[in-house]
Parts: sequence; C-alpha cells; structure tokens
Amino acid sequence: MIGYDPSSERKLKNTQHAVAGAVSGLLTRAICQPFDVLKIRFQLQWEPLSRNSPSPGLYTGVIQATKRICRDEGLKALWKGHVPAQYLSVVYGSAQFYSFQLLTHLWHKMIVPIFPSPWVNERSPVTHFSCGSLSGAIATLVSFPIDVVRTRLVAQGEPKLYRGMSHAVITMYTTEGVGSFFRGLTPAVLQTAPLIGAQFGLYNFFIKTWGHCKWGSTNGGDKPLWSPIVGTLGSGALAGLASKTLVYPLDLIKKRLQIRGFEKSRESFGKVVVYKGLWDCLSSTVREEGLMSLYKGFSPSMLKAASTSAFHFAFYEFALYVQVIISQ
Repeated sequence: MIGYDPSSERKLKNTQHAVAGAVSGLLTRAICQPFDVLKIRFQLQWEPLSRNSPSPGLYTGVIQATKRICRDEGLKALWKGHVPAQYLSVVYGSAQFYSFQLLTHLWHKMIVPIFPSPWVNERSPVTHFSCGSLSGAIATLVSFPIDVVRTRLVAQGEPKLYRGMSHAVITMYTTEGVGSFFRGLTPAVLQTAPLIGAQFGLYNFFIKTWGHCKWGSTNGGDKPLWSPIVGTLGSGALAGLASKTLVYPLDLIKKRLQIRGFEKSRESFGKVVVYKGLWDCLSSTVREEGLMSLYKGFSPSMLKAASTSAFHFAFYEFALYVQVIISQ
C-alpha cells in the first residue's frame, strides 16, 4: 500500500496517508530515539572514537557510550530531546507520506501516459525513487526548524543551556535570529532527498523480491501468517541500511552545522570547533580528523537506520490497514 496504486480496491484519501505517516513517525521515534542520541553524540565529537587512540574522546563505542550517558546523566538522557523529536517525527512522517502519495498519483496521471514503460509506471522502483526524493525534500523543509532544536537539546551538556523546547526556541530566536533554525539546511536537503528516494525505491524492490520468493510467494498457495510481517520489516530494514550508507557523510556535516552558535555548551564533551559553512566543515573535518571521520557514529546510525526504516514502513502499513477497517 506504499504509493499510489490504480489497481487497488482500497482507496484512501491523501489525508489518511498523512495520518498514517504521523502515527508511524510517533511510534518509530519512541522506540528508536536512543540510537539517535548516540549517533548525534558521536557525530559531534571531534576526538577519535577508538579507545586505542592516544587521545580518545569521551565516547569510544556504542556500549561504552550508553553506559557513560546513563552513569553521568541518567537513563532518561537516552531520550534527550524526545519531545521535539516526536514533533519532528510526526510532522516529518505526515509530510513525507502525504506528499509521496500525492506525487505518485500525479506521476500516474502526468508521466505514465507520456512514457508508457514498465520502468516508469506508478509501481516501479524508478518512480518510487523519484517521488521519494521529492517527498523527502518537502518533508525536510517543513520540519527542519524542529530538527535543529532537537539536535541542540540532545547535544547540550551540563549545565544545560536550554531548559526545554520552548526555552530553546525563544533563546535561539532572541540571541541568534530566525536563521539559526535553518543552519545545516543545504546538506540536510542534499542528504535527505536521495536518502528517502533510495528508501522508497529499495523498499519497493525488496518487497517485490520477497513476494516472488518461496516464503513470500503471492502466486497462489498459502503463505505463512508471518510472511507479510517479515517481508515488510525485512524490506524496510534493508532499504534503510543501504540508503543511509550512501549519504551518511552529509548527515554528519548537517549535525555539525546545526550547532553553530551553540559551541560553548559542548565544552564538557571535548574540543569545540567552529565551522563557517558546508565546505569549511567538510574540508576541515577530513583534514583534521581523517577521511573516515565522515562516518563517525556509523554503528548506532546503522542500527537506527535499519530499525527506523523497518518500523516506519510497518507502522505505516498497519495504520493504513486500521483506517481501511474503520472506514468499511
């Protein structure tokens, strides 16, 4: 049920897809938030993540970082920034799936008649990649200010500069201006558009592949009861892993640019570096920390990407199914 399907008997309004996207975002965020906290902490650490380094940083691995955060800041710290993160997930999920459904419908009406090819029909991976990229860019633009606030709340140390989401918004606006809510927007869009496009395209590919294999066969015969669940979760996880690997460096650059003007509150975490912009951040990171530093936080990010993508698609499908049942 991902994307417009003219052959489907279950017709839902675009607003219902928006509701399903919001529900999916909310439930997924509640489960996966600790991975996001770890990823952001790793991405913002200038010092090496390896414990064997002559000058290791505060965090040296997923397990060590989890224990350290719980010891120093309490278990609740793994859900730091959870409230704005939930706002972000609900707004982003709603905008993403709403726009994706709308775009695939428009694709069916405007592109398919001009190029009647299996490669560009409304259910092809090419279509899902193209429409997914646009929906990712739209959702990013709509939700980006919330993402900046969320990143700062997660990134701050002790004593806290921001008491909460409202205080962070007011402080940022009065001390840094409206522009502070859009820092890192360029790498965010550059990263998110192909990321979401690849997620939708790869999910389409993997779910079709699952449908043609023995356990997920849809061509007659009885499928195991767990088949659609495993197919959705597995396809979503693989799509998330593959797509995130492709664009990960841009995610790191985005996070580092989002905390410009906020560096003082991170002094307790280690060295603080001020970047002038996208190119300065990219070149300085590679020059000072090495090429592989662009993949700092990769482990928790992969755990997050796999689980988030899997749950996103699964919860979205489930929310749509519930709405179909209610509307009957």
